Amino acid sequence: MTTLRTETGPSYAAILGVGAYRPSRLVPNSEVIDAIDSSDEWIQQRSGIKTRRFATDDETIVSMSVAAAQQALDAAGVDARQVDCVVVATVSHLLQTPSAATMIAHELGTEQAAAFDISAACAGFCHGVALANDMVRGGTAGYALVIGVERLSDITDPTDRGTAFIFADGAGAVLVGPSETPGIGPVVWGSDGEHYDHIRTADWRDVLASDNPTMPCLTMKGNEVFRWASFTMAKTAQQALDRAGISVDELDVFVPHQANNRITDAMARSLRLPESVRIARDIIDAGNTSAASVPMALRRMIDDGDAKSGDTALLIAFGAGLAYAAQVVVVP
Repeated sequence: MTTLRTETGPSYAAILGVGAYRPSRLVPNSEVIDAIDSSDEWIQQRSGIKTRRFATDDETIVSMSVAAAQQALDAAGVDARQVDCVVVATVSHLLQTPSAATMIAHELGTEQAAAFDISAACAGFCHGVALANDMVRGGTAGYALVIGVERLSDITDPTDRGTAFIFADGAGAVLVGPSETPGIGPVVWGSDGEHYDHIRTADWRDVLASDNPTMPCLTMKGNEVFRWASFTMAKTAQQALDRAGISVDELDVFVPHQANNRITDAMARSLRLPESVRIARDIIDAGNTSAASVPMALRRMIDDGDAKSGDTALLIAFGAGLAYAAQVVVVP
C-alpha cells in the first residue's frame, strides 16, 4: 500500500500585521433619525453609536479590502507575492459567484493565491483567523490574508427602526504567518441554528415573486439577539481564555464584535474584566460593520496606543446563524 506524503508547517502561527479601511462618508445620527422617527439620544442610549461610515460608489468591497490588506502587508513587511491564501469574510458581496476573494487576490498582486469567501456574518473574521492559523501550521500556506469587509448600507432598509441606525461599511485585514512563539490561541466556535432567523435577509425567490421586487434587506430580532449575545457569549469568551491558558488578570485587550456597547458592557461584567483591560469601543464612531468590525477595532486600538505589540487580546464575534467564534491572540 502506497503511503501518501503529507506536509507540516511551523509549530506556531501569529498575526503579523493589521490593516483597516474606513469609508470617506461620515454619517452622523442626525442623518438617519428622521426616516425612523427617532433621536440622537435614543440611538446613543440603545447602541452607543454616534456616527457611522457609508461607502461611496467608488468604495467597493474589492477596493476597501485591497486597501486594508495592503496596510496589513505593509505592517508585516511582507510582499503580496508571498501570500498563499486570501480568505474574505463578508455577507454584502452582492455577486453570488465568483467570490470577492479571487478579485482581491488579483488586485493585490498575489501569485495566483488560493482565494475564497466565507459567510459566517459578523463572526466571519474570527472564523477566518482560525482557518488561517490552521493553514499556516499545517503547511497549506506560508502566509494567509484574512479580510473582513462589508457594504451593509447596500442591504439596510433606511426606514427600519430596528436596523437603520446600526449597520455601516468598512474593511479590516490581518496577515497570518509563521511564528517562533504561539500567537493565536485555540478557537472556540459554534452555531445556534435553532435561532438562525434572528438576523437574516429575505429569500430572493420570495422577493422576485412579489409585485414590487426590491433589494433584500437585513432584518433583526434585536431584543432576542441582545439577550443571547449578552449572556451566552461571555461563556464563549471565558472558554477561549481557558483554552489559551490565559486568566483575565493576564489579558491586556478585549476586542469584541462591535455590535452594541451595551452587549460589550454586559460581557465585560460577566467576565469580571479588571480595569486594566483596554476595551474596543469602535462602534461609537464606526457603527456595526459585521465581519469587518473586529479587525477595524483592533487597528484603531493599535493606532491609538491602546493595543501594543506583545499584548494579549481576546477576540470574539457573533452574528447571523447564530454563528460565533473567539480566540486569544498576541498583538503584532
